[in-house]
Amino acid sequence: MDAKTQKSELTRAAIVGAGLDLAAAEGLEAITLQAVADRVGLSKSGVFSRVGSREALQIAVIEEFGRRFIGDVFVPSMQLPKGLPRLNEIMRRWIVRTRDVEARQGCIFTAGAFELDDKDGPLRDFLLGEVTRWRAALRRTVLQAIEQKHLLPDTEPEQLVAEMYSLAMGLLHDTRFLRDPRAAERAQLTWARLLKTYLR
Repeated sequence: MDAKTQKSELTRAAIVGAGLDLAAAEGLEAITLQAVADRVGLSKSGVFSRVGSREALQIAVIEEFGRRFIGDVFVPSMQLPKGLPRLNEIMRRWIVRTRDVEARQGCIFTAGAFELDDKDGPLRDFLLGEVTRWRAALRRTVLQAIEQKHLLPDTEPEQLVAEMYSLAMGLLHDTRFLRDPRAAERAQLTWARLLKTYLR
């Protein structure tokens, strides 16, 4: 990679990072080319030349959030054996990330879902695709735990995934809004109790 290409990629990364910060503080709709340009010290046209339209920038921000989230929660969990070890590790890492990252910066998947739930269009569609893929990955992990005979054979994957998601959203609420310092600890205990109802 030549120096010019490297500089361009670093600049784009800085632009997307600034967009992430803006979305965390004010929501996806707060992301504009001018607002991001002001944060990174570029002209509006300089931002446009690297990321394109406002919508393209918003999508890039969602994509980067998803990349970081999956990198923290899902990818390391895949190093563990299929079944319950992976499922447990995913939930543990999800709780830890919510406590250590989303507690400060918010969760674009969750906040964005509330922000865009009644707004049709490409941005909502893209966010829906990201969330749907994450839930599908959770569902595959639950199915593997059933196949490995770690969970009861009549376990309904969609139900368990919905319960996992509800747990994570409740943790986000208690961490960010209630500012409960024990929210993550409570969430881990809730997961352990929930999981017992599915174990063989």
